[in-house]
Amino acid sequence: MAEQPTIQPTAKYRSDYQAPEFTITDLSLEFDLHETATRVVAISKVEQQVEGATSMELDGDALTLIRVEINGENWSDYTEGEGKLTVNGLPASFDMLIETEINPEANTLLEGLYKSGGAYCTQCEAEGFRRITYYLDRPDVLARFSTKVIADKAQYPYLMSNGNRVDGGELDNGRHWVQWQDPFPKPSYLFALVAGDFDVLRDNYTTVSGRDVALEIFVDKGNLDRAEYAMTSLINSMKWDEERFGLEYDLDIYMIVAVDFFNMGAMENKGLNVFNSKYVLANAKTATDTDYQGIEAVIGHEYFHNWTGNRVTCRDWFQLSLKEGLTVFRDQEFSSDLGSRPVNRINNVRIMRGPQFSEDRGPMSHPIRPEKVIEMNNFYTLTVYEKGSEVIRMMHTLLGEENFQAGMKLYFERHDGTAATCDDFVQAMEDASGISLEKFRRWYSQSGTPVVQVETEYLEQDSRYRVTVRQHTAPTPGQAQKQPLHIPFDVELYDAKGNVIPLQCDGKSIHNVLDVTEAEQEFVFDGIDQQPVISMLREFSAPVILEYDYSDAELTFLMVHARNEFARWDAGQILLAKYIKHNVARSQNGESFELPEAVVDAFRGVLLDEKLDPAFIAEMLTLPSENEVAGWYKTVDVDAINSVMGELEKVLAVTMEDEFSAIYHSLMQASYTIEHEAMAKRSLRNTCLAYLAHTEQGNSLVAKQYEASDNMTDTMAAMAVANDAELACRADQMADFSDKWTQDGLVMDKWFILQGKNPAENALDNVRETMKHKAFDLKNPNRTRSLVASFCGNNPVRFHAKDGSGYQFLTEILTVLNTSNPQVASRLIEPFLKYRQYDEHRQGLMRAELEKLSQLENLAKDLFEKVQKALEL
Repeated sequence: MAEQPTIQPTAKYRSDYQAPEFTITDLSLEFDLHETATRVVAISKVEQQVEGATSMELDGDALTLIRVEINGENWSDYTEGEGKLTVNGLPASFDMLIETEINPEANTLLEGLYKSGGAYCTQCEAEGFRRITYYLDRPDVLARFSTKVIADKAQYPYLMSNGNRVDGGELDNGRHWVQWQDPFPKPSYLFALVAGDFDVLRDNYTTVSGRDVALEIFVDKGNLDRAEYAMTSLINSMKWDEERFGLEYDLDIYMIVAVDFFNMGAMENKGLNVFNSKYVLANAKTATDTDYQGIEAVIGHEYFHNWTGNRVTCRDWFQLSLKEGLTVFRDQEFSSDLGSRPVNRINNVRIMRGPQFSEDRGPMSHPIRPEKVIEMNNFYTLTVYEKGSEVIRMMHTLLGEENFQAGMKLYFERHDGTAATCDDFVQAMEDASGISLEKFRRWYSQSGTPVVQVETEYLEQDSRYRVTVRQHTAPTPGQAQKQPLHIPFDVELYDAKGNVIPLQCDGKSIHNVLDVTEAEQEFVFDGIDQQPVISMLREFSAPVILEYDYSDAELTFLMVHARNEFARWDAGQILLAKYIKHNVARSQNGESFELPEAVVDAFRGVLLDEKLDPAFIAEMLTLPSENEVAGWYKTVDVDAINSVMGELEKVLAVTMEDEFSAIYHSLMQASYTIEHEAMAKRSLRNTCLAYLAHTEQGNSLVAKQYEASDNMTDTMAAMAVANDAELACRADQMADFSDKWTQDGLVMDKWFILQGKNPAENALDNVRETMKHKAFDLKNPNRTRSLVASFCGNNPVRFHAKDGSGYQFLTEILTVLNTSNPQVASRLIEPFLKYRQYDEHRQGLMRAELEKLSQLENLAKDLFEKVQKALEL
């Protein structure tokens, strides 16, 4: 068990950054692995960076120090305490040996070296290496690592670490060893070690320059048939990065290990990626189409980090978006190039408009490059990752592909093998393109979501069209004053027949991406001989909230005529939003639900449009989540939103039943494949099923699909629909699924999610009962996220029960996880952080739970920071 802080944690500031007084150029590690007493010998080559420096402060946590040597001599001039080892009286350059003992078996935090099932595993980002040995555990200290791993050969036949395997051999007492060497300097957070007994899928890849790379994916015994898609995705990633970015892999081997106990999705350790098994294991019987898409994206993401994160890393953790925002952009482009670009863009934007915008409104609101932090793990956020990606995408929009690629090339030329900053990246883009990004830099330092208000006026006598754009960002914690941002604002004008009207000012053609850089700007287009319909923020060209008074006729027009598919989807979302808001107000006034026939007809037209990709039609017909709708309001009415969303789904279902039924039956497939076309058809078919569940034929249709399904996509679609619509067939399906899959935790996670999202009035009782299921383990992050997070985060009407029972339940869970796995606890607490967005009664109940948490003895830093910020806002 790790020691918890006994004093109030203190904040660190980006402005306080100082380069280290010493650096480590080379590190030799030796691990003698034992479950409760692993010995680690670390020999560092150290160089003085600041003249006259004689003391070196090293980071450490939960370590037993055995000895310290300097240049081969025992060294006693050191002090140890409060997570630090300070070594004194040091020369300008020296070799330092530190021997420590650690207990992997007791490491429930899953940071540093720990046991995952029957295997040893590491997770060192952000600050986990200090749980292995005393070290300069910061990203701006880059060393060449050489690692020797010793373990029992029968239990742990595979011993892996970073780089290339250079040696190995047998030892007495049935033990063996393997030596690994990584020729590329890296910070300690990229260190990895795995030891265990696995099934291995092997392949190879020949790089663009002709180098052969061995590819190996390690999975638990019996799971080899579920690793093929991950290997395909890895090979596709390597090929894509060469073709799109000109980046080639640089080691002789690339390894992926899938583990079940893992706090993150995956980790990009140099040459040895450690993955949550969720993002590796898949076959038709166990994985849905969404799982396959997630595997492709995450495999790509971690591989792309080899250059954007490993070869060039971040100087300090405040620069996290330098590697993560950029790499998310790259994995989004990868998925879009290989699959459906419109559908991928829609899914990315749903994340932004839902949970990321919510994060911007809350007490933890921060820029993509934060200025202040208590616990670095708390900044592995949607803001840093997803909004960070949108900032990169805006640069790509402003510069164009050619200039952007030139900027990437210059960035690598300048910073390969170093720890860089966000400013370094923007400077490379600016220098390579010759385009000023001075105001654009504000996106890195300013938090919150800008609101862009637009007014238009058609000047018929002058054949001109005026567009007035105003931007405003509301105050956020720590940032009362906001500056105008550089917003790339993508627009298009259409005539009455749906033809695009070319944009021109003063007779000169202009680009459709307008540079909005001031608090208020006016754009006047000439040569407009009729009242146009304007499409704005196409492709979600900036992460902003658009406010414009569209008429129903304009929105239905854009749903049909916009030539950009994202713009068609967006018009549909705006139309839905109008009537959701309208009906929430009616519900609050005790009035009945209403929806104009023209609105239904607009969506019927989309459903019947044979020219559209079925996956895109499915997205057009997917309603916004209750959480996204909640984000539209200053004070959230949970019950009214839940009621309206249920009524909206039922009205569309009953009114369009014939069309839904016809398309559902027409999309039946004889066999399961994971080709895009097949996935697209399943997506639309199962969207139709979700609506049909609310009709008289719903229960029989859903029961029949479950019974006939030969793949997990259709199985889970039937179960999810039965769950959401509370159909009679739900109980039998849930019981049958549990019987079949109890021994497979990864598959059972899907079942746990449904239990958490169960809309029944006794949902919380069901969740508590489900925690007794033999497949559930609160110590396993995947199980906990699947059940507890789905209830607290995705079942708003039950979590926010007026009696406060949902809040009390979350506090119980957080109290347990505070000591066993505070990283997971820190993510689960998110619903509490938004408490001020609810009515006074619920606010009081949630605040009381936050106060209770604040009084916990030895409250972990991960939770302390969030609880403190929520209460002080």
